[in-house]
Amino acid sequence: MQHVYLDNCLTTKPDPIVVEAMMPFLTDSFFLPSNFVSTGSNSKKFIKDFKQIIANSLNANENEIHFTSGGTSANNIGIKGYILANSHKGSHIICSQIDYPDILTNAAFFEESGFEVTYLSADIQGFINLDELKNSIRKDTILVMTTLANHVLGTIQPIKQIREIIGDNIALFVDAAHAYGRLFIDVKDLNIDLLTFSAHKIHGPQGAGALYVKDGIKLAQSKHGIVRMDNLDTGCISMAALAGMAKSVELQFKDLNSNIQYISNLRNLLLEGIEAKLGKVLLNGASGDSRICHNLNISIENVEGEAMMLMLDMQGITVATGSACSSQGLKPNYIMMAVGKNFVQSHGSMKFTLSRMTTIAEIEYVIEKFTETVNKLRQMSSL
Repeated sequence: MQHVYLDNCLTTKPDPIVVEAMMPFLTDSFFLPSNFVSTGSNSKKFIKDFKQIIANSLNANENEIHFTSGGTSANNIGIKGYILANSHKGSHIICSQIDYPDILTNAAFFEESGFEVTYLSADIQGFINLDELKNSIRKDTILVMTTLANHVLGTIQPIKQIREIIGDNIALFVDAAHAYGRLFIDVKDLNIDLLTFSAHKIHGPQGAGALYVKDGIKLAQSKHGIVRMDNLDTGCISMAALAGMAKSVELQFKDLNSNIQYISNLRNLLLEGIEAKLGKVLLNGASGDSRICHNLNISIENVEGEAMMLMLDMQGITVATGSACSSQGLKPNYIMMAVGKNFVQSHGSMKFTLSRMTTIAEIEYVIEKFTETVNKLRQMSSL
């Protein structure tokens, strides 16, 4: 068995067809968009076509799509741009304790700048507290931010309910990096104002992302410089990366329903196999349709996540753990702790994230090696 990669939450392997689509823009069609000359005009047409592909995947308009140099850039441009443009309307922001770090660090930045931030709690499954949301809304609330599919637990937030609670006068920002391409997202039906995603989460290239901005939503300039590809993310963005992102979207959405079903079946096979061979396995996050298809997060009693991860790595299997990496001082994962998991459950958690490139043979191999690893560590454990 060759290397098995089950950390697709972090990044994904670029599809060979994506790489092929990028190559012309690294060789013959490397030109930046510009006016008057044919090379620049062709590049402008390519960008327009790429945006239309993204727009179609979200049921958006082409002019509502902005290209960025990645998901983090899209998050910063969207959040900072909206708050700076609308600070005259109020100075209160709402997010949750379990949101993605891009959201939390931006919230902290504005909190230090004089804004008030309400951090909602979440239940044991990872759903934000909707009663708290309702009670937190004030006359000066201008923005609610949420992570559509939690990057640790896989829980999908109820966007329609959130919108119903906050009404139409408060903007809704959605980080969809871990949901896009693994869930049907209709921005018009969900009435989302701002949404972001990153190409490298769906077998596209690293260094390319997109920001959806609903018609009528005004953003202030948060990044200044010459306009090449986009008026919000100024400067040069790789044409090859944008071509790769567009192709990855085409491939991911070509038969999205089948992709979702295939990945869900593999995830269920993995969970059932582990549960059948090991006792004391706890599923973390929501189950069924409330969980994003590619995420499986489990806690193994009496075994350290770091030890499991490292031993699996030695056998050619890449996974993630709920215990933080050594550079973070082995602190328990902030999301696991925020939803009520204890220190042991957090440190004993493993996160497997699959993709449409994952095979049944790989899942069977992981079940076998994971079982051997846990049994060996349990024998060694003083607990």
